[in-house]
Amino acid sequence: MTRPTILVADDDPTIRGNLALLLRSEGYDVREAADGVQAAAMLDDPAVALALLDLKMPGQDGMAVLRKHADRLEETPVILVTAFGGSGPAIEAMRLGAYDYLTKPFDLDEVLFTVRRALTQRSLAEQVRALSLAPVAEDDWADDELIGRHPAMLAVFKLIGRVAATDEPVLVIGESGTGKELAAGAVHHNSARSAGPFVKVNSAALSPHLLESELFGHEKGAFTGAVAARRGRFEQAHGGTLFLDEIGELDVDLQAKLLRVLQTGTFERVGGEATVTADVRVVAATNRDLKARIADGKFREDLFYRLNVVSIELPPLRDRRDDIPLLAEAIVRRLAQKYRWPHLALSPDAVSALTRRDWPGNVRELQNVLARAAILARGRVLQPADFEAAAATGAVLPPAGSLVLRDALAETERRVIGLALDQEKWNRTQAARVLGISRRQLFDKIREYGFREP
Repeated sequence: MTRPTILVADDDPTIRGNLALLLRSEGYDVREAADGVQAAAMLDDPAVALALLDLKMPGQDGMAVLRKHADRLEETPVILVTAFGGSGPAIEAMRLGAYDYLTKPFDLDEVLFTVRRALTQRSLAEQVRALSLAPVAEDDWADDELIGRHPAMLAVFKLIGRVAATDEPVLVIGESGTGKELAAGAVHHNSARSAGPFVKVNSAALSPHLLESELFGHEKGAFTGAVAARRGRFEQAHGGTLFLDEIGELDVDLQAKLLRVLQTGTFERVGGEATVTADVRVVAATNRDLKARIADGKFREDLFYRLNVVSIELPPLRDRRDDIPLLAEAIVRRLAQKYRWPHLALSPDAVSALTRRDWPGNVRELQNVLARAAILARGRVLQPADFEAAAATGAVLPPAGSLVLRDALAETERRVIGLALDQEKWNRTQAARVLGISRRQLFDKIREYGFREP
């Protein structure tokens, strides 16, 4: 088996010699460079598998060498070594794509551990390329396209194709994060209205008064702050489709007005007397049990049947695990395009680890985990350990020692809500959107868990 060749570049002969001796004792071939110019020339040799570069060297410093070889850092990982402890160089090195950044005096065991890990990452990258496990071609799926090969998803695709040809209201049902907005978009884009607008409204994001104005518009002077007349979402969606998300949270009084629009196609703006006509197809979505809300007197039965002419039910991700590799690869491809990481990919072990998870947050949670892991991973081939590292910085675990499911779920919910509030700087509307719940539900949870705005 060929021994990996490692470049050690440092203008201090003692440090360079000690590192070379350490690496040779571990069975590596070592090449030495006393300045940045020599290091840059040696890095051009594809036989070099890894480089340890001192940050401060004559000729060219380690950062300059790193910049010059930025397009080859997947094939030849670079570890920068420096005696300076400032954050600037470390941040810049990691931004440019360095595998790691070590400060002097360094622990020799840490050096060996980092070298082994970097070489393992390089080997994984080679295996992924050899096995053609790289993300799929750019034009295989659009960013706003539902993805799946599971029979339940194929049934959804067929149903969308049939219902899109009509003009009837559609009710999309599914847990948070299953892709209800994508399904609504697919109905619109495959309909005769596709050239018209696709307008979206979150029914839980605003108070009933503001939502009425949002939906139907208002006349000048209709209420304090209404300094000019404004068209509502129904008028904006004329000739197209209006997507009403979280329809289960709609105020009962507004439900009556929505029912009238669905039945007659007419309405009045807030504060107005003129009847407005709008040619709009409505697609509504909910993660709530609307029949249970009808029984509780919180949702009109006649509106339910008017909306539920055709229902599209999206399966949770745990019920279509065979689609997880497909989704994960598509998400990774989009991340690679977004951040210009051409070598970003999933190792086979990572795919297996993702498939074993239950994903209570469904596709949205999968996207979140992969994005966080891709940003924090030390290499561009994601491994199971990268998901755990990402979880340590952002995800949550049940309370230690608790095996009571109710307590574990409550603690997890509390931590997730706290993270969302902190992330969105206590913008409750944005936090509710991130969490996939209504603004009203978020207020209830804030009270339940005793959160206090800092």
